[in-house]
Amino acid sequence: MFGNQSVLPAVNTMKDFEQVMERDDDFFVVLDIHLSMLTTMRKFANESNKKMLLHADLVQGLKSDRYAAEFICQSIRPAGVISTRANMLKTAKKSNLLAIQRVFLLDTMALNTSYQQIKTVEPDVLEVLPGILPNYIQKVRTETGIDVIAGGLITSEQDVQGALDAGAKAVTTSRKDLWNV
Repeated sequence: MFGNQSVLPAVNTMKDFEQVMERDDDFFVVLDIHLSMLTTMRKFANESNKKMLLHADLVQGLKSDRYAAEFICQSIRPAGVISTRANMLKTAKKSNLLAIQRVFLLDTMALNTSYQQIKTVEPDVLEVLPGILPNYIQKVRTETGIDVIAGGLITSEQDVQGALDAGAKAVTTSRKDLWNV
């Protein structure tokens, strides 16, 4: 899915973005970024043969409506879209972009709600947060039959390895010291 890449660098500043453009990684995640930067980021990512996974819910300056989904999928055209919103994920799928649904492991009710949305949306990948719960990474993968990436609270090489050992296809992290794990 992500080639040999088991850690997906997550960026939320232009400085981090510039560092990722110099790396050999194919995929990277864009987190908290202003709308005005997206076109520039996409342009440089394409020129560097990088595949941007955009966390649509964290784009500053966009509403969370159908028009925002269409703008991201038709104008920005990242390789994939990460979101908790069904309309965003469905639009990504219709646009032939990788649809990654975020699943928050808050409690049983939240997990069951996520399972219901997963049935409706049929995302390509699930991002399980926090990514430091190997039992739940494995449980979500088994329950849904959908590949999982892990993110959130990943602070050590052991956290990365634990998530991968539990069946995560990759780990997302903004911690630069873990981008080479």
